[in-house]
Amino acid sequence: MAGEETPDGPVWQARVFDLAEELDFAGHPVIGAACVLHALHGSGERASWTLRLKARTVTVATKRRGPGRYAGVLDQGRAAFLGRPDPARAAELAAWFGLDAGDLDPDLPPEVVSTGLRYLVLPVRAGVLARARIASDITGRLAALGARFAYVLDVTGLEARHWNNDGLTEDVATGSGAGCAAAYLRRYGRIGDGEAVTLRQGRFTGRGGEMTISARGHGEDIPSVRVGGEVAFVGEGRLRALPR
Repeated sequence: MAGEETPDGPVWQARVFDLAEELDFAGHPVIGAACVLHALHGSGERASWTLRLKARTVTVATKRRGPGRYAGVLDQGRAAFLGRPDPARAAELAAWFGLDAGDLDPDLPPEVVSTGLRYLVLPVRAGVLARARIASDITGRLAALGARFAYVLDVTGLEARHWNNDGLTEDVATGSGAGCAAAYLRRYGRIGDGEAVTLRQGRFTGRGGEMTISARGHGEDIPSVRVGGEVAFVGEGRLRALPR
């Protein structure tokens, strides 16, 4: 990460990788990186940071809360709504997550949404999340819908689950997916314009967490999506260049 001076202030270049490849965009790593910048370069209690990622440039507002503790709010920018699967495929989509068609929310459609990463947002009925799982890799099936990942969302309880596409690892909090959920909830009028609500994730891993999400706009025109949360420093180190 390095800062580039522009007329509007420094822009920091950031790259995010998972275990297999570089990601176009991410949520929690970017919020964490902004809080590290605040710790290293911030002089006040509040600051704003601009980070350039592979897919888009974003801003993060940070606040110092105490020794080693910060809060960050990431503005993910404009949301894109990329299509809804054929309703006749409801049973098929549900089966990808070990569910039945009757487990899906009857009032809301599955939809592919992106604020930098393309997610299939799959709304389910209250109480269904506990039974959701991925039994076999769904990467190819998601790609056929134009999605890269999936975010299973209990709209009533404002709670979600997300796994790696092979189902072997469940995420305790997913900022990119939460941003897509915020845009989706706003599009269908389930949260108010700019209203901040708490989205829960991670309960089924034993590490339940909370994110604050909001979105501004109407219908498919959602120009701003925000995701925020607390950041705590738990360790530090130094990278050294290997000798040639």
